[in-house]
Parts: sequence; structure tokens; C-alpha cells
Amino acid sequence: MQIHFRLERPLDEALMAAINDAQAVYGIERIQLSPSLDSLMVEYDASRLRPADIEAILRSKGLPIVPAF
Repeated sequence: MQIHFRLERPLDEALMAAINDAQAVYGIERIQLSPSLDSLMVEYDASRLRPADIEAILRSKGLPIVPAF
């Protein structure tokens, strides 16, 4: 499954480190930044995680995100 989020502030080294940390979470398969670097797409295992779980994980890692609809 995929879910998209918009970043609330510009990407910097700290946010890149947070993305790397989030990618290490079991059930998250891939996090990809948009070409404009203002949003990201998360591929995840839906049998292990729900969209609310993904959002909570990203926020716990310090990523300033809002769901992109």
C-alpha cells in the first residue's frame, strides 16, 4: 500500500536523518521524496501497519507532515 504526506517545512539534513530512521521500521518498505522535495510517499505492508500507524511513526521520528489528499 501507499500513503502520501506533505512536508510542512523545507527538507534539511535533520529531516533526511528522520526519513532514514523511519525507513528502518518493520513494515515500512520504502519512503520516496517527491522531485520537488516537499512531499513523500510511503510504501508499507498493510498486513502489519495502518495509515494511522504510518503517520504516528513519521511524527515520532520528528517529521513535520500532514496527510496529502
